[in-house]
Amino acid sequence: MNNDSDLQIAGDILEVPHLLQPPREHPATVSEFVGLARSIAADRSQWEHLVQYDATSRWYHRLRTGPGYEVWLLSWVPGQGSGLHDHGRSSGVLTVLEGALTERTERDTRALGAGSQRVFAPGYIHEVVNDSLEPAVSLHVYYPGLTEMPMHSAQCAPAVVTA
Repeated sequence: MNNDSDLQIAGDILEVPHLLQPPREHPATVSEFVGLARSIAADRSQWEHLVQYDATSRWYHRLRTGPGYEVWLLSWVPGQGSGLHDHGRSSGVLTVLEGALTERTERDTRALGAGSQRVFAPGYIHEVVNDSLEPAVSLHVYYPGLTEMPMHSAQCAPAVVTA
């Protein structure tokens, strides 16, 4: 009978570095893009000093690029919205950094507070609006990088009013 454990029989995986996958320099999966957005959100020093507010239009700033992806920082004063749109062939991750936004689709309306994230695939149609009385800041990761944002005229779900 062999008293060696399976680990001893197989060998120590740390001694066989060629079997370990090297860490990726850039995200490549949906979960890695979500993780990228979360790490940027958690490190306010990467974005807080860049935020500006514009009463005439939504303000945006490309924060970072990588192989095939872009990260955008947006600010929203009360009442500003994106209009109903999709992102062409791009998938994305929307993360609310400060304040609150409302996302409307044909099916429903979602309130998104600071820390909320939405992941979407190509062709996903939505509208994002700041329905609150305070400014909001959001982070958007697009893969591949955003090359188009077709606007739509269909109606979204009505805003939900709670008393």
